[in-house]
Amino acid sequence: MHNTIIFDLGGVLIDWNPDYVFDKIFNGDEKRKSHFFENICTSDWNENQDAGYPLQKATEEKLLEFPEWGTEIKAFYGRWKEMLGGPIQETVDIFRKIKNADSHRLYALTNWSAETFPIALERFDFLQWFEGIAVSGTEKTRKPFPEFYKILFERYSIEPTKAIFIDDNVRNIEAGRALGLTGIHFQSAEMLEAELNSLGVLA
Repeated sequence: MHNTIIFDLGGVLIDWNPDYVFDKIFNGDEKRKSHFFENICTSDWNENQDAGYPLQKATEEKLLEFPEWGTEIKAFYGRWKEMLGGPIQETVDIFRKIKNADSHRLYALTNWSAETFPIALERFDFLQWFEGIAVSGTEKTRKPFPEFYKILFERYSIEPTKAIFIDDNVRNIEAGRALGLTGIHFQSAEMLEAELNSLGVLA
């Protein structure tokens, strides 16, 4: 039934976590760190850059708004490489099995700044296994907006009803399902393997 698998990258195949930097910066002050992420460099703010907004411009605007948080704001993109961990190896192993079986077309749909994505391309060889990758920052849109999914579908002639979509964000999964994709909410490699088995991908 399914001939295509679409992977999210961050949180599924690649470990990315701002805490790798900000645990050091805040040195155990969880209340101050929470305030920073909830009110200053928020996930919505970061997603705006994932959709193509320039990193330097975003940083400069935030510094004008919160000058007393200068060190922390500058660190968000200034120390971005330190937030990028290694591969999520258990998921990469599943990806390798699918790739080696040569039974499904493989693509990636990722919310990622076009300015930082080349770092990931250089660091993670397995990104070359995909037949195609749609990067939100390059396309100037992002998940969960339907137009981003449709860019991938149209560019690579993907029939959504024949595709499985794996993402760690429920919001993105629900948006994909609304377009006809079979969604798997990624929570662990073990659970992913079981769901793929139930769909006949790894069986």
